[in-house]
Amino acid sequence: MEVNSPDLDFDVLHEIGSRMAAADPFHEVLARVVDFAVGVVKCDSCFVYVLQDDELVLRASKNPHEDIVDRLKLRMGQGITGWVAEHRETVAVSQNAFQDPRFKVFNELPEDRYEAFLSVPLLCRGRLVGVINLQNRERHTYKRREIQLISMIGFLVGAEMEMARLETENSHLSEQLETRKLVERAKGILQQELGLTEEQAYLALQRQSRQKRRSMKEIADAIILANELKRGSSTN
Repeated sequence: MEVNSPDLDFDVLHEIGSRMAAADPFHEVLARVVDFAVGVVKCDSCFVYVLQDDELVLRASKNPHEDIVDRLKLRMGQGITGWVAEHRETVAVSQNAFQDPRFKVFNELPEDRYEAFLSVPLLCRGRLVGVINLQNRERHTYKRREIQLISMIGFLVGAEMEMARLETENSHLSEQLETRKLVERAKGILQQELGLTEEQAYLALQRQSRQKRRSMKEIADAIILANELKRGSSTN
């Protein structure tokens, strides 16, 4: 999707609003943000950073960067991206972006030698959610309409991104709680059957997890299943 005429602006924004209304996993939402952004502004690179624990984490990219997506982090105020996040203001540099005194170079990103740079904050009810960056290899003057559309995308998807992020966090918390419950049950079984202390039982679970290269949850599941099978056979 590429926007070549102002007449298409409302169609683009309507499509964004309609598609963002669907409840999708966090990374799918971010992938859509990238798709819309590169459709609105012709660019060679697009990054989406998401605010997490006072850091900006690279969560999506137009170009393949599997090794650094979800790993590369910026502090608030660090680089142009961090400056945009800290001040909640858009920055558009048409050429020699890498010479901007706010710029930060990452060896993992060849895009850091690109000429033009557009960075827009993503907000939800005045709260920073993330930052979207667009870059061009050649000199590029970002038109006022392009900047406005990217900013509008930021407003439209900011709330959706925040909802998706919270749902993902809640899912992780639920999984952690479930794992904790299983580990507690498995510890109780080991304490009862082997006469171990609570600490010894936990260390035994950790040791099995390392040796078998399985998660604590998987080890706990196996112990609980074995105990249930044992109890079932003893009652027959």
